[in-house]
Amino acid sequence: MTHHQASAPRAQAPRAIALARTAPGWIALRWLNFLGLVLLVAAMALPLQAQDRPVSFADLADQVSPAVVNITTSTTVAANLDQTMPQLPEGAPFEDFFNDFFNRNGRQQPRPRQSQALGSGFVISADGFIVTNNHVIEGADEIEVEFFDGTRLDAELVGTDTATDIALLKVESDHELPFVNFGDSAAARVGDWVLAVGNPLGQGFSVSAGIVSARGRALQGNYDDFIQTDAAINRGNSGGPLFNMGGEVIGVNTAILSPNGGSIGIGFAMSSHVVERVVFQLREYGEPRRGWLGVRIQDVTADVAEALSLPAARGALVTEVMDGPSRAAGVESGDVILSFDGSEVADTRDLVRRVADAGVGREVDVTVFRDGQEEQLKITLAQRDEERLTPASGSSQAPDAVEPSTILGLDVAPLTEQMRTDMGLEPGINGLVVRGVEQGSDAEAKGLRAGDVITEAGQQPVTSVADLQTALDGARDAGRRTLLLMVRSGGDPRFVAVSIE
Repeated sequence: MTHHQASAPRAQAPRAIALARTAPGWIALRWLNFLGLVLLVAAMALPLQAQDRPVSFADLADQVSPAVVNITTSTTVAANLDQTMPQLPEGAPFEDFFNDFFNRNGRQQPRPRQSQALGSGFVISADGFIVTNNHVIEGADEIEVEFFDGTRLDAELVGTDTATDIALLKVESDHELPFVNFGDSAAARVGDWVLAVGNPLGQGFSVSAGIVSARGRALQGNYDDFIQTDAAINRGNSGGPLFNMGGEVIGVNTAILSPNGGSIGIGFAMSSHVVERVVFQLREYGEPRRGWLGVRIQDVTADVAEALSLPAARGALVTEVMDGPSRAAGVESGDVILSFDGSEVADTRDLVRRVADAGVGREVDVTVFRDGQEEQLKITLAQRDEERLTPASGSSQAPDAVEPSTILGLDVAPLTEQMRTDMGLEPGINGLVVRGVEQGSDAEAKGLRAGDVITEAGQQPVTSVADLQTALDGARDAGRRTLLLMVRSGGDPRFVAVSIE
């Protein structure tokens, strides 16, 4: 019975299909078939789009590991005799006994001890040049590198750059060494796969994979350009390479963000764009050589732009001109550098890095915004030298008047010779001393504090309260909403736009 009941519908099937073809249901069926075909094609295309995700990193690890090294440093640390002796309170019962014991036959100095540190690095040439972090080898008396095959060689320090935390080493070998090349870090995109290789926590060669989480990160340095990655980076990975999928080094693993010292998926590698330039200079000169403009600068905020009548908040605002290239070319305090060497300047970080990379002795075109219009200057870059970064002094003398006055929520008084001496200011600095700041005022919100010195208002020198009032009246007459002040806090200059409404 069951068999027949199942067979009857089969005999009627051709007729049912024929009827369906003449009914609206046939149209729906055709659409369903079409959609199914589209979904099938899409499903077949997915593996093609996912081909950038490797099934395994093993081949890449095999390719690059021979050029990655473990670095061990030894440093001789002198022992402190006072720290080796027990510290007893004066008059303690055993004080005389311990003094006799440790002074017997004269006080013998304890032996110096050896301190060791671990890190990573990578070979960049067959003749043995190795890149690592400066903090890995800083202060080391001996540096030893271990290769993937177990070979150990002593390394000599070629040069270091503390600004980017990069160091260059050299080893001597009787055969050519495996090495890796730098890649283009600028081509790395957020989401790209990367591979970190190094010596985490002294455990030996280790590989971790992740993606580029972010680019253009800055930590503390003027020349920072870090790639952020979630590839596991721990202590000991410092100085090791960050590879792209082509086996090229696009970063040097340098730092991690962590509350406990271990990897939480936020690591930073100095981009190869920065490292490659530094390594070239260390290899050629034994030291970094960066271009220098000879100015102090700050970012242009919206209120500062309004005070300067600058159409948009961009560029780098010159707060001080030192003896050097910019002064010789006619750059003035209050200028906004809009363009450097043919390209627009976004902000101070952008300018600092581009000046450093431009080279020493080059003449570059610079566009500045001054008094409401753009001016073109040519500046020949000098070499940056920290010892020469000293502000130039003026020669005008400040009046001895001490009558205070309150303007813009600031209690100010002219700077006297006695004040200048008491505050440790240079002889050429003149202006108004801030004696107090009104609570809730815009000046307080902008960070002005008692002890600051106002040297300019409206880009004009001020040596009296009347000068400040004149600048304030001029800004109001011009329809401006802010007055631009040059303020020195602890000797460092900065521009502050204070509301006058």
